[in-house]
Parts: sequence; C-alpha cells; structure tokens
Amino acid sequence: MDFEEKKYWVLFNLFEGIGPRRFGLLLKFFGSAKAAFEAPEKEWREIGLGESLVEKFLNFRKEKFDIDSYFLRLEKLKIRAICSEEENYPKLLKEIDDYPPVLYVQIDGNFDIFAKKTIAVVGTRKVTGYGRQVTEMITEGLATAGLVIISGLARGVDEIAHKTTLRVGGLTVGVLGCGLDLVYPPEHKELAQKIVESGGALVSEFPLGKPALPGNFPARNRIISGLSLGVVVTEAAEDSGSLITASCAAEQGREVFAVPGPITSPLSKGTSELLKKGANLVGGVEDILEELGIEGRREFKKRTIDFSQLNEQERKIMEILEKESLSVDELCRRLGWESGEVGSLLSLLEIKGIVKNLGDGSYGV
Repeated sequence: MDFEEKKYWVLFNLFEGIGPRRFGLLLKFFGSAKAAFEAPEKEWREIGLGESLVEKFLNFRKEKFDIDSYFLRLEKLKIRAICSEEENYPKLLKEIDDYPPVLYVQIDGNFDIFAKKTIAVVGTRKVTGYGRQVTEMITEGLATAGLVIISGLARGVDEIAHKTTLRVGGLTVGVLGCGLDLVYPPEHKELAQKIVESGGALVSEFPLGKPALPGNFPARNRIISGLSLGVVVTEAAEDSGSLITASCAAEQGREVFAVPGPITSPLSKGTSELLKKGANLVGGVEDILEELGIEGRREFKKRTIDFSQLNEQERKIMEILEKESLSVDELCRRLGWESGEVGSLLSLLEIKGIVKNLGDGSYGV
C-alpha cells in the first residue's frame, strides 16, 4: 500500500460513522479509499448510506482535515497506524469478521510480538483476594511458558495480568478503548509506558484524541479476543464486561477458559455461567496449555517456604495460608488469637516477603 492511499484509510478512521463493514463496502464499490473519499457528492448520495450520514461525511470532507500533521503527531508519539492490507497487520486479528481497517500500535522495535502465541487474561475490575491470587498464578504460568499476555489495561484483573507478566519478564499487549494518547484509566499511564519499554505494545482502533466512552469498550473487547488464541476469565460478576470478551472469543472461534470460584461470591457468578455454557474449566495453567497444544512447556517450580526461619506462631499462620488465602478475621477464628496479634505477625511475614496483602483484607502466599 502506498502512503497516499494509506492517508485516506486513516481519514476514514478519523470520521465517525464508517465502521469496518461499511468501509469494506466502500472499498468494494469505489475500488480504493482515495477514490471513495474523493467521489462526487452525487455518487455518495446514491450508495444507500442514509442521508444524515452522507451529510456528516460531506461536512467532514469540506473541513479538509490536515492528515499530514496528524501523521507527524503519530510519529512524535512513536505510534504507528497500520492498515489491514499491510504486511505487519496482526494476522490473527485479520481472521475475525469485523477486524478494524486501521490499527494504532505503540511499540518499540518490530512487530514480531504479534507473530508469537497469544492468550488474553481478563476479568472484573473489582477483584477479590482470590481473584488476585488466581490471576497472578495463571498469568505467571502462561507468560513463563512463552505466551504473550493480551489484556485491556483496565483496573482489577487486567492490571494484575499486565503487571504479573512484566514481573516475570514476559511480553504483554494492552488494548485500549480510547486513543493511545489518552491512556485510560489515567493512573495506568506509567504501566502503559512500562509495557512498551519492556518490549510489549499498546493497541487501539480509535484515533488520537478519542476519549474512553462507554460504547468503545465492547468494540475494544473484540480486539482483545481477536488478537488471542483464547480468552481466560479469572474472576467476573454476571454483568462483567469481560463476559463480552468471552462471547466475542466464542463467536470468533477462539477458546474460552474460565476459573471456577467460591459459589458464595457474586464475583464468581460470571465465570460459573461461562462454565455452564461450555467454557474450558481451568484448574491450573496446564489445562490452558494442553488445550492450546502448546509444546515444550516448562516445569514450574512450586515456591517452598523455609519454616526453620520462622517462629512457632509464624509457622502456624503459614501452615494455613499455604493451603488457602484468608482474611484476618478468619485467621483469628481458626487460630483463636486476637486480631492485633495476628495483624502484627502478618505484617512481619509481609516484610519478610513470605505473605502478600491481597488488597481486600485477605492474605496469601
């Protein structure tokens, strides 16, 4: 594709109202994006797009958007606009029916990351201690096995998936529901930067300046699943947006995996529903790797704790937390100790790096 034609692809991306399917029809009818953009008004009124949309487009065309300045801005931000007819467009994404004609990618280096095996890890924004623990465990195993972790850079499970991947030296891709110059949520700007600096990438179909509107996220979710061999939902309520990602994956012919959770937790109802509908049950990382047919898997060493370095009270706490994550109140109930005593011991164990505060009052190994 020559650069002149590419400019017109990006111009259509900047114009709201022409989605992937309509753009495909325009290419088929006019022969090229340039021919479509420059077609006489009469022809635009005859192609059946609807009067209001045609008027909107004609007004946009009259404004003569400065596309050259836009490309200069992309270059300054180290963002590349990739058209679906270009060689470095992700091949897996192009297999879905409604792949975006233009994809914005912020990446240091080449596009080899999109040629590697990929898996999406998604879930609730309001993650519990259990959800945090299983997300870290699953993500660490997948990333260590060499898979690129795809997620949505949102709070909760997405954030944990990205951070865990970076911690173990893996590669991760964040798919945004806004322009790449407007990282959302804003507190994840540093995380987004670390993803790129670590060899990963940020991806969006939305142009620069496009805010994170609610309607953007279902469209974003189809890209998360479209870039992936499968989608793993680690924790989700029955109305979680991650279920849309799982639904997209199923429609796209990709694998859907769900981690079972406590039946008493509202944040396990979504994953339970996925399992009822036939999602692959995840009891451990190996379940995912085997289903995907990943060869040459590494053996994962289970972390061992040197109990000889602990006092008797610390050992009693660790004997329980090795088996499951628990709240301070539940630990007090099982041990028959005062909350202040348990809290102090947990703080010491956390300083030693043996236990982790899972963020909802629970502690785990």
